[in-house]
Amino acid sequence: MRRITTLLSGSLALVLSAPAFADPVEDFEALIADYEAFVEERNVNARARRGDLEAAAQWPDASYEAAQSWDAAMVAFDERVDAIDPDDLPEAHRASYAVMAYNLDTAVEVPRVQTAMMPFTNDSGFHTGPSFAALTVRARTVEEAEAWIARLNGLPDYFAQHTAWLQRGIDEGWTQPRDILHGVADQIEAQIVEDAEDSQLLTPINNLPASMPEAERVRLRAEAIEAIETAALPALRELHDFFTGTYIPASRESLGARSMPGGEDFYRALVRQHTTLDMTPEDVHERGQAEVARIRADMEEVIAESGFEGSFAEFLNFLRTDPQFYAETELELMMVASYLSKKADDAMPAFFNNLPRLPYGVREVPAAIAPNYTTARYWPGDAESGTAGGYMVNTYRLDQRPLYEMPALTVHEAVPGHHHQIAIAQELEDVPEFRRNTYITAFGEGWALYTEFLGQDMGMYSTPYEEFGRLTYEMWRACRLVADTGIHWYGWDRDEAEACFLENSALAPLNITNEVSRYISWPGQALAYKTGELLIRELRADGEEELGEAFDLADFHDTILEEGGVPLEYLEDKMRGWIEEQAEGEGAE
Repeated sequence: MRRITTLLSGSLALVLSAPAFADPVEDFEALIADYEAFVEERNVNARARRGDLEAAAQWPDASYEAAQSWDAAMVAFDERVDAIDPDDLPEAHRASYAVMAYNLDTAVEVPRVQTAMMPFTNDSGFHTGPSFAALTVRARTVEEAEAWIARLNGLPDYFAQHTAWLQRGIDEGWTQPRDILHGVADQIEAQIVEDAEDSQLLTPINNLPASMPEAERVRLRAEAIEAIETAALPALRELHDFFTGTYIPASRESLGARSMPGGEDFYRALVRQHTTLDMTPEDVHERGQAEVARIRADMEEVIAESGFEGSFAEFLNFLRTDPQFYAETELELMMVASYLSKKADDAMPAFFNNLPRLPYGVREVPAAIAPNYTTARYWPGDAESGTAGGYMVNTYRLDQRPLYEMPALTVHEAVPGHHHQIAIAQELEDVPEFRRNTYITAFGEGWALYTEFLGQDMGMYSTPYEEFGRLTYEMWRACRLVADTGIHWYGWDRDEAEACFLENSALAPLNITNEVSRYISWPGQALAYKTGELLIRELRADGEEELGEAFDLADFHDTILEEGGVPLEYLEDKMRGWIEEQAEGEGAE
């Protein structure tokens, strides 16, 4: 494993020096305590949610020195976890060890001083962070409102830190591809309003409780507007000028990560990070091609069942152009999403014994980011701050949001997909804090994609078109394996990457364009979905075959989710052990 040679500062070295315990359990528990204390100190957003007003007045430290300190700490922590044999730990610590080792190995292989040079993707990043924060921060007291105003006044420094990273990326040949940058520039420009009262950054102040004295609300609003006028908007203008005048002209023409200095090792590390397995780009590409062929055969069967007479391409054109498949208003689309959400809610107790306490809502993607945003996304909630989870539906360009995709989209983003899995993880008891907050993409996205398959059992697909929509979404994730490796390993251009989606799925062209932009700007992340889903489906099939009528699907689901997100190798070992235990118990009866 590649190591970082940055020296630890004196105070940091004292915090991270390994204790001299002879007991591996004490060693591991001390490591957890030190790791969580280090991360907690630097996670101002988490501290703010817990009521730390000093943290609530800050943006995360994005300086070069902070990144160096973080990377050095991860190396030191990683050396400590490597010194512990997991076989020497009790069962209660095994999942924590697996997640800790994965987190630290990944942090060392993909250090911040590398990734911070590209601190954004095609649809989000540091430049949209303040707007997202404005939608989630709930200022309920004068002090909390003043903390938000302090954050607004701190935006120039926060953007300046990231601009320094962008310049460093230019100097070192580590920029995002020019292909996706004009859309990002548009996102920045969309936040530059003429009247500060129209700024989304004013949202926490607009939502101050009515019980607050009017004089205080008037004062806070005036101070917030002044902060937006004198700090936030000038910072956004300066960022936009740098982005369009300096960054875009200096950006790279190539799309693939492999084309950057050290890009081959970087992409190999990303493949391991996002699959959580020791897979190569070639392995992933071949798996994707096999899945495309399998799903295409299933699609042909559904077309035959629908009674459509014509070629595969003609059926795709029918789905993409017939008005019956599209909402006429934004409200209609939101009503469909809301209805399907409640339909899924209604089915949940039949497939899960353990349901989370945190609810979720169905909301529109904010207009400022909608043009380049994905079809939908899940925004985690937080019970402590009084925020529900959010199933975010993109209502931009209704002619690109087919209704036959909505059942699969809903179960993936809401329940039993992201909301259910993430809320369960947030409510775990008797586990270290880092376990509740770790999101392992192959597990989380693999689970959400599996739930699209589970949606068949739940009765979510009422027509052949909706079943084809489910297969389209499965094909979407199979083509991701092909396109991501094609772009970043085999040097494909955009047309080659988009061809898999256009030729094999009913995805709307705008969706395909935005999705491929996402893969271009976020190498490796798209590899996680299919990798995790295929494992979960394999485990379920093996359990059903081994246990027969004794197979309990709800228990299977609860067991998968009961420890939060874990690496896939750990998940497979655990679930195969569960199947064996169930078989032995059945035999004993």
